[in-house]
Formats: sequence, structure tokens, C-alpha cells
Amino acid sequence: MHSDPIADYLTRIRNAQMANKAITVCPHSKLKEALSVVLQQEGYLKGFEVLTNEKGFKELKLSLDLEKKPMLKRVSKPGRRIYSKSKNVSQVLNGYGISVLSTSKGLMTGKEARKQKVGGEVICELY
Repeated sequence: MHSDPIADYLTRIRNAQMANKAITVCPHSKLKEALSVVLQQEGYLKGFEVLTNEKGFKELKLSLDLEKKPMLKRVSKPGRRIYSKSKNVSQVLNGYGISVLSTSKGLMTGKEARKQKVGGEVICELY
């Protein structure tokens, strides 16, 4: 069992990109699926699908865009949660990157959070 499943998810993506693998598989959770939706909307993932393995557990099969290799950085960790108000959601690399927030309205980018005027926990940054 992992103590930080989101860091494991980001590391699996990072390792697959460094090995030039177009597809990677990771354990499923609702948060990882929502994060995959955000990454797909922003163009960092080509697509994903939810599969069931032979033991009956759900898995996420991620299709990566090998031309676009983002730098993935985990911000909020289990030992230290980082929260941001809607006014204080910072831009990543002057708008060239994105931050992903977990808000009361679901997972969204920092830009969407500022637009909807909601704050939340800063999950990760991509640039």
C-alpha cells in the first residue's frame, strides 16, 4: 500500500515518458480518474480508460503524448497539505503551466478556480 497514491500516479507517468512508453497502467481511484480527465482536457494525456484486471481490481490505462513531456510536481503531500484561496491561486511559469486544485466543485485547473472564485487544495503543478 502506498502512503501517497497521487505521487505514485505522477511518478508512473513520469517514468513511462522517460522510457518512451506510450501506455502505462496504474491502480484506479476516483481522484486519479478525475485527475486524468483534467490532464486530458489540458492536452497532457491522449486518453485513458478504466479496465478491470484478472483479479477484479480496476486499473487506469493511460495513453501518453510522447511529444509533450511535462514536468510533474506534487505540491500538497499527505504530511503537509497546501491550500490556496481563490485570490491567491498562483500562475505556474507565468501562465505556461497549470496547477490542479481539489475544490468543493471537483478537480479543476488554477485558471478555472480563479474564474469560478473557488479555492482548495493544490494537488500538483505541470509545466
